[in-house]
Order: sequence, then C-alpha cells, then structure tokens
Amino acid sequence: MDFQLTDKVAFISGGTHGIGRAIALSLAQEGCRVAVCSRTPERVAAMQEELKARDVDFLCLQADVTRQEDTARVMDAVIRRWGTVHILVNNVGGGGRWGQEVYEETEESVWMEVYEKNVLSAIRLTRMAIPFMRREKWGRVVTITSIYGRESGGRPWFCMAKSAQTSFMKAMAKSSSLAQDGITFNSVAPGAIMIAGTGWEKERKENASQTEDFIRRELPLGRFGTPEEVAAVVTFICSGAASLLNGASIPVDGGQSKSML
Repeated sequence: MDFQLTDKVAFISGGTHGIGRAIALSLAQEGCRVAVCSRTPERVAAMQEELKARDVDFLCLQADVTRQEDTARVMDAVIRRWGTVHILVNNVGGGGRWGQEVYEETEESVWMEVYEKNVLSAIRLTRMAIPFMRREKWGRVVTITSIYGRESGGRPWFCMAKSAQTSFMKAMAKSSSLAQDGITFNSVAPGAIMIAGTGWEKERKENASQTEDFIRRELPLGRFGTPEEVAAVVTFICSGAASLLNGASIPVDGGQSKSML
C-alpha cells in the first residue's frame, strides 16, 4: 500500500526512545522528513547517528516540551528547515508510576507535573502546527495516550491526564473548519509495552514472578507489546489512506483493555 507520505514533514516529540523512536523510524521509512526532540543529549546524539545511517532528511533537537520557550524553539526550527509541518505526533508523556500508592500522600505537584507533561505539551505543539497544516490543506495530529485514557486502572493523575489527551483529540476532530482543511486528529492508546530502560523492564527484573502473573492474567497474547507494533498503527493513521479516520481513540494493546468502546 502506498501511504502517500513521501516528503511529508513529521515532528515527533520525545522521538528518540521507545515508542517515539519507533514512530520516527517508521515514518522515515515511508519517505517522511523527520524531526525529533528529547531532553536527553545522549539520546539526541544516538538518534542523529541512526537517522544519518539510514540516509534520512532529519532534524534532531534537544528540548523539553514542558517548557513553552523550548516548544516554540523546536517548532521554529522545523519551520525554518522545511517551511511547514504535515504530521505532528504528540508522544511526550508519562507519569504512570509517579506518586504514592496511597493517593492522599501524593503531593499536588505530581498531579500538575503529569498533566503538564502529557496535556499542556500536546496543546502547545498542536496550536503551533495547525496554521501550517491549514495552509497545506493537509495534516495529521496523533497523540499517544494510554488504555488508561479510555478506562480506569492506572493511578488517578495518569488516568486524568491521558483521558484529557483523548478528549482533546476528539474535540479538535469535531471542528468542521479543521476537518475540511484536511486535518485529522486521533489518539493511539497503547497497553503494556516493553521498552528498554523503562518501567516494565525494571519490573520484570525486580519482580519476575509478579510480572509473569500479570502477563498470564492481563495480556491475552501472552506477551508485552513492542514499540514497533504501536508505530505501525501510527504510521497508517498518518497516511493518505486514513483520510476518513478522525476523532478515533485506537487501543494497541493485544486485547488487554476491557472497554467495549
């Protein structure tokens, strides 16, 4: 299938590791010009070498998109490099393991930090990207949420932030003026994904028997998902073939979630 992505400009926040990295590489393989950012200099440098080896037209930036000035700086860099942006993937997020098991012992700052990291960063980047997508009469905004943005199960500050992201994409999709300018808004909701150096890998090392019990009990496929499996769905959503897909929240979880919707 021709995804009609050749020479499209794609910006992926947090695109140097895990799901974001997999999305960036997948879009690059389909012919996109790819921009990524990360707070971590080592990850920016590693991604730069990886994209260079693949002969991709790319831009790798160090930035913290929870800071408004960094958000403006990276979007400005993308526009100065290519003159526009066609695809925005709001991948920066997290906080699902932050705070305390006893909710009332979790400080208010945790709630605010998780909300800003997930929701406000996505709002800022989306607002900056839309004028260029309107001009192109073509755009794709995809926000990486979680199955806990569709149903309960995670810590409340994480569920709150992820459901807000899902609601944000749905509300934007209902705008006729944006939709008729060819811009779509969707969210992708991963389940348990094994990402090197993050929560589930640490959990498996420290609590192997509990992790295996979780897999047997909660994951019908009998395994964790991979970043590449999430990236494949995102790549389709970004494609020309997905032009009617707008306002959807798509779980990529191997059947883990319990929601009927």
